[in-house]
Amino acid sequence: MFYPEELVEEVRSKSDIVDVVSGYVRLQKKGSSHWGLCPFHNEKTPSFSVSASKQIYHCFGCGAGGDVFGFLMNYENYTFPEAMKILADRAGVQLPEPQEGEEGRVREKKRARLLEVNKEAAKFFFYQLRSPRGEIGYQYLEKRELSRETMHRFGLGYAGKSGAEVVQYLHEKGFEDEVIKEAGLASYSEKYGLKSLFWNRVMFPIQDRNNRVIGFGGRVMGDGEPKYLNSPETPIFDKRRNLYGLNFARMAKAGNMILCEGYMDVIAMHQAGFTQAVASLGTAFTAEQAALLGRYTENVLLAYDSDGAGVKAALRSIGILREAGLTGKVINMKPYKDPDEFMKALGREAFEERIAQAENSFFFELRILEEQFDMSDPEAKTKFHREIAKKLCGFSEAVERENYLQAVADKYFISVGNLRNLVEGYAAQTGLAKPVERPKTGVRKKNPEENVKRNQRLLLTWISDEPALYDKIKTYISADDFKEELYHLVAERLFGDLEQGKFQPASIIGMFEDEEEQRLAAEIFNTNLPRLESMQEREKAFHDILYQVKSSSYQYEMTHMETSGKTFHQMVEGKQALEKLRKTHISLE
Repeated sequence: MFYPEELVEEVRSKSDIVDVVSGYVRLQKKGSSHWGLCPFHNEKTPSFSVSASKQIYHCFGCGAGGDVFGFLMNYENYTFPEAMKILADRAGVQLPEPQEGEEGRVREKKRARLLEVNKEAAKFFFYQLRSPRGEIGYQYLEKRELSRETMHRFGLGYAGKSGAEVVQYLHEKGFEDEVIKEAGLASYSEKYGLKSLFWNRVMFPIQDRNNRVIGFGGRVMGDGEPKYLNSPETPIFDKRRNLYGLNFARMAKAGNMILCEGYMDVIAMHQAGFTQAVASLGTAFTAEQAALLGRYTENVLLAYDSDGAGVKAALRSIGILREAGLTGKVINMKPYKDPDEFMKALGREAFEERIAQAENSFFFELRILEEQFDMSDPEAKTKFHREIAKKLCGFSEAVERENYLQAVADKYFISVGNLRNLVEGYAAQTGLAKPVERPKTGVRKKNPEENVKRNQRLLLTWISDEPALYDKIKTYISADDFKEELYHLVAERLFGDLEQGKFQPASIIGMFEDEEEQRLAAEIFNTNLPRLESMQEREKAFHDILYQVKSSSYQYEMTHMETSGKTFHQMVEGKQALEKLRKTHISLE
């Protein structure tokens, strides 16, 4: 939905970024800014800065940065309209109703009703588990060594021995049969009427990333079949596009996600402190789920069952992760079947060791492949090496393929030259990959343009820290002295605002829709300034930066004189102005 700029600015101005970020990151005030550990990458020393005066954040470690909208969009993975609504509600700003057609309103109304009925069903199951009727379920969970806190955190419940109870409860809450059926909570038969699909089962509410109950999984008590029963697909529950535990795992900021097979594995992992664990929802891992993981991490650790079925599932998932551009590693569960058993037997520290020892997914594939060949037989061994060559052709990037080629050669004691010949020969035959190009050597030259941009960032940061300086230098500098488009736009807006007596760096960042441009704009306002004690040293440093920016602008105009439209007379005037600036003293007091 489109919101007018005035409304966006009202929400931004009423949403103090320090207050918002403090809800996610522990901040400590140092100087004019608040500092904490960056929530977007792992670090031990705080490099994450939040400025109350500028209403922006910036990490000096990973480069993340933006305004209050950008923070919520990056941290919560919200769209802009979602972040706008959250902040508007928080600030007490009334947003206009979405302009949708009748069909859209009906659809949203239905979705809201389905979410309501699921929420009430989850409440019913929750209290059933903690009542005398749910004793069998509670004992089962205690036997699985789950604490009360864990049961509460995941909202675990119990569906009574009669499938009619939850239906009766939902009727009492005012829900119609059609809504209960469409939510996948019950089905109708002439013999029994409307009856729940879930009965005599421990219940696992399935929540979306915003903690809304969208479905359920139920584990039967006893020997009934199926052992696990999941909600069917509904307008709010798409198994392929959701992951169990993601509502918690997305907040973990562990630098990775651990992908498990079952609900109990995820819960056991979270109870042990590995809150980045998730699981697919009764189906094989999907490309949509891989894309979902990719919003939060590039590194996925597979914690699948150690049996044959688990290995097969891991091999399939590795391919899906690779297609999604994610790095996969495999955690060795042996001698235990799954993470739940492993955690009960060996505990957290042992699992941390297994994470540290997690196997590169490509070498996992090769190790499983090797089991199909008799390595004592030269012919079989040659076939295995050919299969390796085929797999190496799967790397489209030459550098990555070359790195793996050398690593594989070392691991399996194959001549690098022979393996490369196999790879290039197979690639030439099939067209799967281009021959590997040898890395070129050479000294990387420093880019003088980066020095120019750094001086410009220093100047704009200094002005944003001390807005009163603008009046002292505006006769010497203008937005036209910033030649790169993004820098020019930032300077133009900043100088224009200061001319009008406004100072809103956060709204300047909000001009940009692209996340990378927002990050760069935030960096412009958060460059580390030289730490100087005396006023004389500070004034000299500021003057030097200002002069370098103006000098670089003049040099650019000289180089592009033919295309810039500047006359020789104007260039002479520019030289004189530059010389005047060189001799001018600018007071910072």
